[in-house]
Amino acid sequence: MFGVLTALPFGFTAPWIQNLFIFTLMYAALASAWNIVGGYSGYISLGHAAFFGVGAYAVGITFTHWSIGAGYRPFYVLPLVGIGVGLASVPIGWIAYRTRAATFAIVTITLLFVAQQLAYNLRSLTGGSQGIAIPTPSFSVATYEEPFYYAMLGVLALSVLASWYVRGSKLGLALVSIRDDEDRARGLGVQTTFAKLTAFGLSAGLVAMAGGVWAYYLAFIYPEFAVDPLVTIGMVLMVYLGGRGTLWGPVLGAFILVPAQQYLAYQLGASELYLVGYSAVFLVVMLLLPRGILPSLSDRARRMRVGRPPGRRNEEAVAS
Repeated sequence: MFGVLTALPFGFTAPWIQNLFIFTLMYAALASAWNIVGGYSGYISLGHAAFFGVGAYAVGITFTHWSIGAGYRPFYVLPLVGIGVGLASVPIGWIAYRTRAATFAIVTITLLFVAQQLAYNLRSLTGGSQGIAIPTPSFSVATYEEPFYYAMLGVLALSVLASWYVRGSKLGLALVSIRDDEDRARGLGVQTTFAKLTAFGLSAGLVAMAGGVWAYYLAFIYPEFAVDPLVTIGMVLMVYLGGRGTLWGPVLGAFILVPAQQYLAYQLGASELYLVGYSAVFLVVMLLLPRGILPSLSDRARRMRVGRPPGRRNEEAVAS
């Protein structure tokens, strides 16, 4: 899959198509990162857009207060941004994890609005409502989008790799046991607090890296866009659409919903009616495939195999 994604810019050179690819990869990375918390552990965080905004402002502030130069240098800062935001999110996660279920979701969405207000009021750092301008890199006009495309593809690869590692590790086993029955998992000796905080910090760091690439690509950061509830809603919807707790479900959800959103926005214009169509696409799929696309298709394939006549199954077994 990543081989195909690497070759895409060579086959589709139109700037608007590459722009669509960049935002699709961004949401795929965000959804994969959110899935580490919301999919594996079952804790529904609605405040991850705060970490997206912190990552964006981290890149913007380094331009404003510490000249790091343009070109490819800001991309080299992204790992430091991810590590810094991931570590800073641990105390926040420790406070939020004092709650569960709906209360946890409310606490995390409060974090989102706190971060937005800080972005508005810390004018010396964030520029307040006027935002931060980032110098435009001197990339070639013909291939301007490509560096951002590959940077976002790299963040997606890290998110998928982290999700794959967590899923097959003891950490993933601990997170799934927390999702199924946290009290029982703790009674069996699972270090639930450590597992949850590790997942939370890893997820926040990856989301911040995507925010850093986004900020450099747009070259301007406003609080209402950098810390936008719709960013969180988008990544959550994509996880549920593709399949919560699966490896490729969030990526699939992003590759369906982002082009659908852009198409509806183009057809319906600036009236924001596209959000209604965007929601309708999600509702139709969830009614037909309630567990998400990948788990629902897997269940249907399993039922079809089980429902075949014994003679047919024996013939297939002999033939194989």
